Amino acid sequence: MNFSQIELFVVAALVLLLTPGPSVLYIVTRSVSQGKGAGIASVLGVQLGAMVHVVAAALGISAIVLSSAAVFEFVKYAGAAYLIYLGIRALTKKAELNATEVEAAPLRSIFNQGIWVAALNPKTAIFFIAFLPQFVDTSRGNVPTQLFLLGMIYVSISVVVDSLYALLAGAIRPWLVRSPKIWQRERLVSGFVYIALGIITALGSKPAAQKN
Repeated sequence: MNFSQIELFVVAALVLLLTPGPSVLYIVTRSVSQGKGAGIASVLGVQLGAMVHVVAAALGISAIVLSSAAVFEFVKYAGAAYLIYLGIRALTKKAELNATEVEAAPLRSIFNQGIWVAALNPKTAIFFIAFLPQFVDTSRGNVPTQLFLLGMIYVSISVVVDSLYALLAGAIRPWLVRSPKIWQRERLVSGFVYIALGIITALGSKPAAQKN
């Protein structure tokens, strides 16, 4: 890869990342419900989960997963079920739960949830397989290494952009917790966001080119 390719890749990555997607909705929801620390923990978890797809794309594993309808469906529904589980858990929290108790939720748990949310999202695998190869220079050889480096650049940029989303969302949290009614509505919104993301994931399909 030459510098101009990397520069073009960074610009394209920024354009994509500045358009909020499911991961950003998940991170923002975490930040609003549990604060900036939880938002950053979810960012790191999500990006570690994304790194799983980067490595898989570089090794060709993602292509194998996408070529198998059974494996793809398993991963898709596992991810959808996990998101719906998070949504139901948010909706069934005790109404009297206060902000202090929510903040006490362990960051390790939030971090781990972020990993699973990203790792079990087959659309992330599709994205890396479709996006990264466009910036690979086959004449320079070692395609897996190029794919891995591009993926790591993308993840690094994602950490910065998603952290900004988390910090901005966390900044409005103090205003939300001052009103019990708004706090309870936020809890409901969070639950429905998770469930909606789960349903969207479950209804997703493989690209036509990838179908058997």
